[in-house]
Amino acid sequence: MSCSSVLKLNAASSSWISGHHSFNHPTGSTPRFANRRVSLIRAGSYTEELVKTAKTIASPGRGILAIDESNATCGKRLASIGLDNTETNRQAYRQLLLTTPGLGGYISGAIMFEETLYQSTTGGKKFVDCLRDENIVPGIKVDKGLVPLPGSNNESWCQGLDGLASRSAEYYKQGARFAKWRTVVSIPCGPSALAVKEAAWGLARYAAISQDNGLVPIVEPEILLDGDHSIDRTLEVAEQVWAEVFYYLAENNVVFEGILLKPSMVTPGAEHKEKASPETVAKYTLTMLKRRVPPAVPGIMFLSGGQSEVEATLNLNEMNQSPNPWHVSFSYARALQNTVLKTWQGRPENIEAAQKSLLVRAKANSLAQLGKYSAEGESEDAKKGMFVKGYTY
Repeated sequence: MSCSSVLKLNAASSSWISGHHSFNHPTGSTPRFANRRVSLIRAGSYTEELVKTAKTIASPGRGILAIDESNATCGKRLASIGLDNTETNRQAYRQLLLTTPGLGGYISGAIMFEETLYQSTTGGKKFVDCLRDENIVPGIKVDKGLVPLPGSNNESWCQGLDGLASRSAEYYKQGARFAKWRTVVSIPCGPSALAVKEAAWGLARYAAISQDNGLVPIVEPEILLDGDHSIDRTLEVAEQVWAEVFYYLAENNVVFEGILLKPSMVTPGAEHKEKASPETVAKYTLTMLKRRVPPAVPGIMFLSGGQSEVEATLNLNEMNQSPNPWHVSFSYARALQNTVLKTWQGRPENIEAAQKSLLVRAKANSLAQLGKYSAEGESEDAKKGMFVKGYTY
């Protein structure tokens, strides 16, 4: 892609943002973009590669396997099947996942924790090479976790910008081609304007730094399921958050064609008295996306956020019943791994069965991305919700 074509593409993206500035402001207020020209985004040395990588990940019938849990969170998963939290056990579990034969038919990218990016199989083959052999793009979690946000309503902000450029360059050398940064927004805590702005600004700076170092940034402001709020309240907050995010992405000259989004689905709070149907979740979620996300963005890779395996798949399937401006797919952790872990139980003799269960879940979500999934024959375990109040990665 030539420099001029990238400038044209991003001029269109900037125009989209500029033309839709009203969603940030109540009627009668002064728009942010008034008397201000949005700068054109300059094509960097990695621009063509970024666009190609994003399109590869956003390929039909495929989505992302998220195995980027911190060592502490991975330890909780292992503890659930009676295993100690050791590097050997973490490596064994991730080897099971990343060496599953045929996984690349349904999975286009795998997000790893730093430890996993540098690990190899017990036979000495790098995990990065295992993924490449299946045409799966290696990815890396780059944030440093959530900490309390001073001056807020008991909210959090995501740290990790310090040293991010040098770390990203090293991750690229190791074979990573996309990155993930997860921040969160809590509806019961407000959210405060400060928390929303901090989340959006941090994501935008991370995205710009990632692209500058050859990594496609996954932009993830997770709106937590915690709370008893209605689906309408979730929609209101989601629109507010994504308005801020795209404003700051444009401010930071991020190339929209070289990013992926990882949004929460628009659902009621986990403790709300009424559960929403897949049709309702799809309607609200697509409404939000069409109001906020430019068509220049190649892919929307939903997080599961504690939904059951089947629920996350049904909701995704419903969103793909008609054409969308973007590839609408998945970036699931628990919703792909829950049955796998229970099947494995840490026993070598169960590896093949566990890998088959991973393929079952991956294929189900592949079909959902194509709008062809049916929940017929799903196990009761796969229908159990996985929401944990105050869940941390």
